[in-house]
Amino acid sequence: MTSVDKPTDQAVGDRPQDAQAARAAQDAETRALTQAALFDAFGGIRGTVETMVPGLLFVLIYTINKDLHLSAIAALAVALILVVVRLVRRDTVKHAFSGVFGVAFGVAFAMFTGNAKDFYLPGMIYGTGLGAAFFLSALVGYPLLGLLLGPVFRENLSWRTRNPGRKKAYTKASLAWGLIFLAKYAILFPLYWWADTEQLGWVLIALKLPPMVLAVYFTWVFLAKAPPPIDVFAEMEAEEKAEAERKAAERQRQA
Repeated sequence: MTSVDKPTDQAVGDRPQDAQAARAAQDAETRALTQAALFDAFGGIRGTVETMVPGLLFVLIYTINKDLHLSAIAALAVALILVVVRLVRRDTVKHAFSGVFGVAFGVAFAMFTGNAKDFYLPGMIYGTGLGAAFFLSALVGYPLLGLLLGPVFRENLSWRTRNPGRKKAYTKASLAWGLIFLAKYAILFPLYWWADTEQLGWVLIALKLPPMVLAVYFTWVFLAKAPPPIDVFAEMEAEEKAEAERKAAERQRQA
């Protein structure tokens, strides 16, 4: 049953329990769609774990033998293996590829400076910049989360002008992402200067998953309570179909 087929409140005015059931079903559908979109956009638990494995291997090997080259090569190798596994299984590789690029930058920078702590520096700079982008984009009215998730929800930018409830939700969620990321790196950057490589690495691993889970949770809460997205792709398809039918009818009249 599509949303168009669902009974309205007026149609079941004498049966309020049906109206409540319809609203509950729509809310459940919105929550399910939001959860699926978030998993697709951020890679889910598997994608997050895959981004943790190279860094975990790096700090583990470096803690044992203090060998920068071996630690760096092992981290890059396992990142590449994760990509190959996804390719063989024909899974999406966008999150795995992003992990490879991140590890490659860290390896190159650490090799160039000769300082093992610099393996983490590119990712820390990127994370800080991303947190600032989330925060500032929300303040200027173009929340970054809406730009990222709009195509996933098939709404593109319709939330900005046609769906103020979703714009508000995207703004709140982007502010949450920004604050969580900035707080995370406010902890890590002092450690970069004061702690040794092993201490920084283990703290970074410990802070990898919880902030991400917290940010995704807030996003899910805000979007699940927001109005459903406007499917602009379906609208365009309907307009194209109506236009094709109009032209067909016009040709028939002319014939």
